[in-house]
Amino acid sequence: MAITKASLRSTFRSGQAVFFSLFFPVVLIVIFGALSSGGGINVDVAFDKNTDTSSQLYQMLVHHPALDIKKGTEEDLLDRLQKGRITALISIKKSTDTNPQQPYTIHLKTTSAVSPQNLGVLNSLLQSAVSNSGRQMIITEQIDGRPYTYIDFLLPGLIGFSLIGSAIFGVAFVFYSFRETLVLKRLYSTPVRRSYIVIGESIARIIFQLMTVVVLILFGKYFYDFTLANGWITFIELLILSFLGLVVFMGFGYVISGIAKNQNVIPVYANLFMFPQYFLSGTFFPITSLPEGLQKVVRFLPLTALNDALRQVSFEGEHIWNVWPEILILVAWGVAIYIVAIRVFKWE
Repeated sequence: MAITKASLRSTFRSGQAVFFSLFFPVVLIVIFGALSSGGGINVDVAFDKNTDTSSQLYQMLVHHPALDIKKGTEEDLLDRLQKGRITALISIKKSTDTNPQQPYTIHLKTTSAVSPQNLGVLNSLLQSAVSNSGRQMIITEQIDGRPYTYIDFLLPGLIGFSLIGSAIFGVAFVFYSFRETLVLKRLYSTPVRRSYIVIGESIARIIFQLMTVVVLILFGKYFYDFTLANGWITFIELLILSFLGLVVFMGFGYVISGIAKNQNVIPVYANLFMFPQYFLSGTFFPITSLPEGLQKVVRFLPLTALNDALRQVSFEGEHIWNVWPEILILVAWGVAIYIVAIRVFKWE
């Protein structure tokens, strides 16, 4: 506990560490929060089981490059619609009207959880398809759903962004510096156990980074109305997931500090691991924007697992036990990286 206290005191005395860990992510929230919700040109939709698949209109929509057709049971699709995972549930039926100019009726079921921009894109696509296949009638129905805003997507990604960067850089630089300046040698010449040195420093970094997570969540909640689906229960579950992700990322920091020959290569090794995940793990934009083959690969990255778990718990109202696939991925990475860390970690 003495080592933990000393490490925390040292961290808070460093203005740069406090700024980049606590306030820099907040600045990013302000910047991105001021922007529109953005989004790509692809819109996720599904067709009702009673849709007339023989119609020309259906064939036009199902092959449209801007529509990503999702499949599943009726209950599953409705659940995904209410959570904003798909933009609309489309039903195309033959019109009961005898007017030959209006042979089909399009029933569009949507929800307030859907991004307004995606819904606007879908409406434009439908109007274009209708004009090319006759004067169809479009009926829109909105069911209850939780409003989905950009902050609900962005904030979990920024939590992961903050944790992976601070954990890896913090651990790698600190322990390499301790070896280089002979601090470790002095410490383990005292009665203190070597394991206490590592555990004390680790606890200090976990406490500090979880404080960062608390600041981000509260800032997002009270300034941008970030969704905590189950209130304080969700808040606690987000901290638990953040703790798990932080422990995993710290393992990579230990590995880098062990294999680095000098301080100049630490940023190189760290960025080789972090930068691909910043852009491929759904931090700033959905991984659904990536090619389908690449999506299957990046889902097994640790940052992707953490981001997905945080978003499911915060907005969709899932609990820790519901995101066990993502937790399993993090645990697997954790076990593997700490096996490597134990082998390469150096005291001198």
